[in-house]
Amino acid sequence: MSQLVSLSLVVNGEAVQRLVEPRLSLADFLRHELRLTGTHLGCEMGTCGACLVLVSGEAVHSCLVLAVQADGLDVETIEGLSERGAIAKLQTAFHARNALQCGYCTSGMLITAHSLLAHGGRPSREEIRAALSGNLCRCTGYEAIVDAIETAASATEPPAGESA
Repeated sequence: MSQLVSLSLVVNGEAVQRLVEPRLSLADFLRHELRLTGTHLGCEMGTCGACLVLVSGEAVHSCLVLAVQADGLDVETIEGLSERGAIAKLQTAFHARNALQCGYCTSGMLITAHSLLAHGGRPSREEIRAALSGNLCRCTGYEAIVDAIETAASATEPPAGESA
């Protein structure tokens, strides 16, 4: 059995301290230790995007990050983004554009979309597709997802002549 390591981080705005095995992935930590099951495990190789979370504001594949690597950092999951209303426009747009199918990839898609839109401006459909290239979905043809992100981007822009 390996030696346990002390871990202190902020998850969805709350300080968390635990003793963990050094080999525990951030995804497993979030799912099993904190019961934040919106972070999904798909490929466990950083390919599918189902495990995306924000670490210090940047989208990362939590299946590829050890929990101890997040020591001292801020982690935000899909639950945190939803609870603080940060993805409300995206959620509404995904629903309205029928961009939800089985839902397994949805949390990763929303994290990607939030991260893209957080940079400001209105991304083109090509830029949206490029941002989604790290997210796999078996149920959709991606068009509805691109439509939803484009719709949410339009909803976040100030009207012409007004500043943000």
